[in-house]
Amino acid sequence: MKNIFLSAILLVATSVLIAQTKPVTKPVNKPVTTPVNILKTANDSVSYVMGEIAAYNLIQQGLGDVKMNNAIFLKAVNDILAKKKPLLDDATANACMGSYMEKIQTDKIKPTIEEGRKFLAQNKLKSGVKTTASGLQYEVIKEGTGIKPTAIDTFVAHYRGTLLNGTEFDASYNRGQPLTLGVSQVIRGWTEGLQLMPVGSKYKFYIPYDIAYGAMGQGQIPGGAMLIFEVELLDVKKKQ
Repeated sequence: MKNIFLSAILLVATSVLIAQTKPVTKPVNKPVTTPVNILKTANDSVSYVMGEIAAYNLIQQGLGDVKMNNAIFLKAVNDILAKKKPLLDDATANACMGSYMEKIQTDKIKPTIEEGRKFLAQNKLKSGVKTTASGLQYEVIKEGTGIKPTAIDTFVAHYRGTLLNGTEFDASYNRGQPLTLGVSQVIRGWTEGLQLMPVGSKYKFYIPYDIAYGAMGQGQIPGGAMLIFEVELLDVKKKQ
């Protein structure tokens, strides 16, 4: 298995199998055995280190709290060690782990998503704020008179992006150079919003998380975060 999730699980499975074949019990009314006394041989030490590596790997992947079915877990270990054909092929296994990781991430960011939804529900009631079918909200700060870009064009724009709490995570103004990029090369909220703007306009976008950076986020942007952008469209370069 080449996928990192499957590798992590195999490591943990192997260590669990070793642990279950050599159980450590706590005698009643006797001194507790210290961990160092468990490691009597080099193989014991290697087994323990493998368990540590597997545990840290799972924690890093967000799987530290997974409640596993031990019987099925150990069956997978035994199948792999015996070189039997796994019950799931690589594509199915990877899809399974991908879906599970996405669910974990979504559950984790529910408060952030809910905060954004509440804000958008109130914001759309404000005078001057318009809402599109995708959920994008925008208001016109300044209406230009130039052409509007299409999805295949290139735009030139200055912008400032902030989180709901007002934290600025990026701004072309700070660099002193506008952004030049394809209209379809940016997040969906921008791709849609830019096509509403004539050159010379300045709009404010309120972008739901699902048409921004989604559940995973990016850089300083947390997963599930709705974003606020001020965008000033300076020019459009039509595709020849």
